[in-house]
Amino acid sequence: MTTPEFPITRRAMLRGVGAALALPWLEARVATRAVAAPAAARPPVRMAVLYVANGVHPDLWTPAGEGRDFTLSPTLEPLSDLKDDILVLTNLWNKGSEASEGHYVKTSGFLTCTTVTKTLGVDLSCNGVSMDQVAARGIRGQTPLPSLELAMDPVSTGVDNNVGYTRVYGSHIAWAGPTSPLAREINPRLVYERLFRAGRPRADAVAQDKLLLDRVLDDARALRDRLRAADRHRLDEYLQGVRSLEERLGRTGGAGPADWRPRAPLDAAAAPPETDPRAHADNVRWMLDMIALALQSDTTRVCTFMFGNAVSGRNFSFLEGVRGGHHNISHHENKPEALQMYYLINRWHMEQYAYLLRKLRGMKESDGTVLDHSMILFGAGLRDGDSHNPHNLPIVLGGRAGGRLSAGQHLVYPKDSPLSNLYVSMLDAFGTPVERFADSTGRLAGVLA
Repeated sequence: MTTPEFPITRRAMLRGVGAALALPWLEARVATRAVAAPAAARPPVRMAVLYVANGVHPDLWTPAGEGRDFTLSPTLEPLSDLKDDILVLTNLWNKGSEASEGHYVKTSGFLTCTTVTKTLGVDLSCNGVSMDQVAARGIRGQTPLPSLELAMDPVSTGVDNNVGYTRVYGSHIAWAGPTSPLAREINPRLVYERLFRAGRPRADAVAQDKLLLDRVLDDARALRDRLRAADRHRLDEYLQGVRSLEERLGRTGGAGPADWRPRAPLDAAAAPPETDPRAHADNVRWMLDMIALALQSDTTRVCTFMFGNAVSGRNFSFLEGVRGGHHNISHHENKPEALQMYYLINRWHMEQYAYLLRKLRGMKESDGTVLDHSMILFGAGLRDGDSHNPHNLPIVLGGRAGGRLSAGQHLVYPKDSPLSNLYVSMLDAFGTPVERFADSTGRLAGVLA
């Protein structure tokens, strides 16, 4: 139904916006003329970041021992057969996230190491560019997709009145610029279509995609002035994703040679099934499979994945011994039963991380495996979900980055060493070195080989 204040139906408007966001192959069509590595060339380095909401059980995370002589903790035990392929990093913190607010600053600033602007949504800004996007820009034009942003939860909108922040901050770790959170795909099947189409472009696809986005944005601009304030606010939040697609089309359009070829086949018959929202564990595995395929095929070399948004209330009752939602359980108040459920959720997430590392390790490539030529970061923006403590963050880095990482260690740093120093080290290993990132003071000792 339309009204004088809302002359276009919400269903029609969102259908138009959804059309743009449901074109997951937009940037894939743009950069089909990407560099193909010769068969004998050294395999490229890949990077992925897996983000988990709500922190970890603080007493069951840190390994015993240091250096190469260490014993995995109960939470990290699923990585036991991967011990020589990981770095566990202790005493890192993100200074930019040190604020009274519990979750949103720590999520949106996880890869930027900046302090986001406190806002209800009008002046959204993370005040930086995320580390993954620095890496992606450094190899621009070498792969069909500059980067791949994935998640399990749809973008949250509205305001968390408990803390006075827009919930949009809790839905993004990848930022192309201070006001440009990158649109994420939450459907594994659509991710596969995005990868599959990357190598099968149409000559007129770029122009058609830009035309569709232009129409959606023009309709939104014309509509905005006729909406009530609350609806204008919601529309602005939702269109952040559309604008990020528009920016990426312009950023990647048309550059590079025409001889890119996938390093591994993309078989249409291997597409994930239609997503069942109730099957969270299955959907996570499918999404991890898509990450592995994207990296193996070299369709992209940069990927981020959010297991859940900030304040994720995902119900984990599908795990034996767990009853209830993730966020509520993370506020354990040191109660033994809640702490045990918290640990079981943490361990499940670590099992998924281990699954991805094993999958990459099983992909043979040149003189090693895809894992040997990758960096896969697992982390959270806070340590303990009950205290919202941002110190001593839970951080693991898997893979060897083509021999650039000194894997197989538990590295313990002085208290409150900058997380940004790890990112400087990772950018170096990725082949896109920077002198400084956010509040960094140098490379993180012991990480690089």
